[in-house]
Amino acid sequence: MQPMPSRRHVIADDIRDKISTGQIKAGERLPSEAQLASDYAVSTATLRNALGILHCEGLVEKIHGKGNFVRYPLRRITYLGGGLTPRTKPSAYSALRVSVRITNLQAHGQLIGLLGVSANSPLTEFFCLSHEGKSPHSLARIYVPHELAPTGVPAESHCYEVVTAKLAEFRPPLAEVRERVSARPPTPEEATALRISSTLAVLAITRVAADRTGRVVEAALLVLPGDRTDALFTTHHVTHEGTSGE
Repeated sequence: MQPMPSRRHVIADDIRDKISTGQIKAGERLPSEAQLASDYAVSTATLRNALGILHCEGLVEKIHGKGNFVRYPLRRITYLGGGLTPRTKPSAYSALRVSVRITNLQAHGQLIGLLGVSANSPLTEFFCLSHEGKSPHSLARIYVPHELAPTGVPAESHCYEVVTAKLAEFRPPLAEVRERVSARPPTPEEATALRISSTLAVLAITRVAADRTGRVVEAALLVLPGDRTDALFTTHHVTHEGTSGE
């Protein structure tokens, strides 16, 4: 005998059905939580649990101070790892707009180890938040030694590659890149910035780039929500002619 579905799942199923059939359209604001709780004859806590299911599925997003909205379908992106420059599939960011916030700060905590610098060394942070339409899509924090920070990085760009190209102008050629990939829950700050549920896993990529002397010239912390991200790493085997292979 199948167990009876919980009220939160029944409510989530009903709202999901209304979204899929177009009764509630993308970008439309849902009734207030108090109104929905009254309509479904449940407590506010049960109603919020139902909305939490839809948040995790990426169907609904909560905008602080405004309410719950039906998400527009978000474009999936594929992060291409294993190269000297961070890449995505050519068309992946074509519809994404990137805003950049630049902050000068001193090395502390995790940054000391990532960049191999002493505490309080001057750094520059480039906080990049991409948007598809009005919805946040992904974010990146890029750190470079202050003397290598470029000027003239636009506060708004039509694609992420414009930002990375500008950063490359001032740094020496890269010789080594290390990437560490993990799946984890978002931090409260990340969940707020990306307007995602705290239970939705994100793909966290830590990328450290060094020049030919071994000096770390850039460290990037990328946060890509799991409901819209794939990662692809390709290994190229190089054979040397004239070797015996022993």
